[in-house]
Amino acid sequence: MNDKFVYVTYIRTTPDKLWDALLKPEFQRQWFWGTTLQSDWKKGSPWKLVKPDGSLDTTGKIVDIDKGRKLVLTWANESFPELKAEGASQVAFEMEQKGDIIKLTVIHEIAREKSQLIEKVSGGWPMVLSSLKTMLETGAMLPDPRTAGSCAA
Repeated sequence: MNDKFVYVTYIRTTPDKLWDALLKPEFQRQWFWGTTLQSDWKKGSPWKLVKPDGSLDTTGKIVDIDKGRKLVLTWANESFPELKAEGASQVAFEMEQKGDIIKLTVIHEIAREKSQLIEKVSGGWPMVLSSLKTMLETGAMLPDPRTAGSCAA
C-alpha cells in the first residue's frame, strides 16, 4: 500500500508563469528561499535540489514532463539517512487552467505505509507552495516560515 500526500491550491497566474517559476532557478530562488532544482528538464533526465549553501538535498529523475500541464519526478532524499533509507518516492505537479487561475495539485507518494518522508513533506509542501503562490500573485517573497519565529510550523 502507498502512503500519499495531496495538496491543491489555486493561483492567479498563467500556465507559462507557473511553469517558469517551477523550472527556472532565477524564480525558484525567490519562492524556495534560495534553493534551486537543477536539470535540463527532459523526460528521463536526472534532477537535483540544491540548498543555498550548495549542499545536495534531493535527487531523482524526470518521469514525465508536459509543459504547463504536468511534471512528474522521482524523489530521493539525500539529507536525512532515515528518509534516504525509505527509497525513492514520486511527486507529481498537475496544472489545470480555470479561467485566469491555475489549479495546482501536488501529489507526493511512496510505495510503503506510514512513511517518515511523507510525514515530513506533508509539512514542507504547504510552506513551499504558499511561497510559490505568494510570489506569483504579488511579486513579493514570502518570509521563510522555518525561521520566522512564531510563524514556524
